[in-house]
Amino acid sequence: MAVHPATETIAAIATAPGTGGIGIIRISGPDALPLLRNVFVPRTPRSHFTSHTLYYGTIVNRHGQTLDEALAVYMQAPHTYTREDVVELHCHGSYLVLQSILRTLIARGCRLAEPGEFTKRAFLAGRIDLTRAEAVIDLLQAQTEVGARMAVNQLQGQLFDRLEAIRQRLVEYLALLEVAIDFPDDDVEIFDTNQIAARLQTEVIAPLERLIALAEQGRIVREGVKVVIAGRPNVGKSSLLNALLQEERALVTPVPGTTRDTVEERIDIHGVPVHLIDTAGIRRHEDSVEELGIERARRKLTEADLVLFVVDACAGMDWRDHELYESVREKRHLVVLNKCDLVRGEQVATLAGTFGNGTVVMVSARQGEGIALLQQAIYQTIVAGGEFTDQVACAPNTWHRAILVRTVEACRRFDRAMAAGAPVDLLAVEIQSALDDLGDITGLTTPDDVLDMVFSRFCIGK
Repeated sequence: MAVHPATETIAAIATAPGTGGIGIIRISGPDALPLLRNVFVPRTPRSHFTSHTLYYGTIVNRHGQTLDEALAVYMQAPHTYTREDVVELHCHGSYLVLQSILRTLIARGCRLAEPGEFTKRAFLAGRIDLTRAEAVIDLLQAQTEVGARMAVNQLQGQLFDRLEAIRQRLVEYLALLEVAIDFPDDDVEIFDTNQIAARLQTEVIAPLERLIALAEQGRIVREGVKVVIAGRPNVGKSSLLNALLQEERALVTPVPGTTRDTVEERIDIHGVPVHLIDTAGIRRHEDSVEELGIERARRKLTEADLVLFVVDACAGMDWRDHELYESVREKRHLVVLNKCDLVRGEQVATLAGTFGNGTVVMVSARQGEGIALLQQAIYQTIVAGGEFTDQVACAPNTWHRAILVRTVEACRRFDRAMAAGAPVDLLAVEIQSALDDLGDITGLTTPDDVLDMVFSRFCIGK
């Protein structure tokens, strides 16, 4: 995204596309108030607009024609989202009306905002750091309540606060080093390497490693996981999908091979966005259409984060099940014994024993039995047997994680250099490297092209 002078005034539709009760147009920049006066006619004539007060009136075009009835609010800088003068027009949620008003504003001299430009202006004005800016897009894209809470906590500064505490320790070490550089002949030892080495581990490296460890949980909450339901035809894969969704999403018949393509849906399992994929029964194909479905099913298996390998408990395992199981056993998987309500307990136990130490869940998809246990098993497998902790609220994303790993490496180089008796100016270089890395996350030292990439992920109007 190109950087435009802050003297430009921008405008965009801030509500989602489509028809709705309300549609909001946001304007930000030095000409926001003059634009309001040009296009908005308040019901009660007035000479000025009080900041953060709603006014009722009409919006008119350049020819004085009424475009809509609306509420308007003027928000005076710096007490706004962008720290610039901001105007919002709350109109009826007709796409045609909103576009007509936006065209009128552009004809009056403002510019259409680029994706994320309002938030980028807030960042450049120092109102938010980069972690909070990224939390905005995480909140907009959150798929579960856990994901939304995590984004809100990051928006409130939890990740920034943790990183800032680490940065302050590094700044302190750097200050001591610079004093030692400036006074090399002082008889007093300014920089105690033994003490700093101990503090470095507890105050910097250990907290960074805790954040890095949370990154995978953060990825799962933000992006979700792909769970593929696999098995030979007629073992109850589609019934299992319906049971997990608690709705009749997939067609279920007694005829083997009913599902000839993938059926994909999303569910929330204990705060984890799960992308469920029901696949065609995998067998040696009998016609060209089924062959295409089976080939697609095999591709989905290679992309899966978790495979639910479904077996018909009534029929047991035959050579086709064994052949298919060999293709998934090296992946993260759960064995699901379906139709267990139709089989004696000892028969099910014997069948489950054929999978050794693998996790086996017994269900009846038609009756809904065992589905809660299966959901818990899916969750436990996804989070590697643990539970999401309160600390996941400030889990770094994948990009953050890569930078934090670099920061830890710089700190370890610093530690090794201290142990080797390296000159203080060399030690200062390593500390500065770590500080620069942390600055990339918070925005203190982030290159412009990276900033452009971050804000390009936003929708127009945010």
